[in-house]
Amino acid sequence: MEQSSKYGHLILSELKYEPDMAPDFREIYRRFAERVLWIDGNLVPGAFQMNVSWYKEVPALDPIFAEHSHASAEIIGFFGSDPENPRELHGEVRVIFDGEEHTLTRSSLIFFPPNLPHAIRILRVDRPIFHFSVVTESEYNGGAYAK
Repeated sequence: MEQSSKYGHLILSELKYEPDMAPDFREIYRRFAERVLWIDGNLVPGAFQMNVSWYKEVPALDPIFAEHSHASAEIIGFFGSDPENPRELHGEVRVIFDGEEHTLTRSSLIFFPPNLPHAIRILRVDRPIFHFSVVTESEYNGGAYAK
């Protein structure tokens, strides 16, 4: 990022910090996932929050993805890492909408309307799964990251 340019501060190519999260969740997350990038309004004023990670294995402890909601909309993505079969997730992820469960085995985008209780659970990882989440607020507020 070029500090002397007018817009270079809007480009992130390194993980500048990780969100403020409960210490036990931070440790669990590092065991099953590799965070690639994180952006929010604290890092880039005016930005909404986005997390990008590789999920490498099933978490040992699963209450980390407890049902929660946000005041604004959220989009979550899960993508398989097989370039020969990009729609195959090579794993299973359970998505829960206000108690209603869906099991994903294909690359997927999920939309959560504002205030809809939801949760995710990683059930199986045969190959790394590319994951991202976007919350249209300037900070992530809710669920697993809560302190």
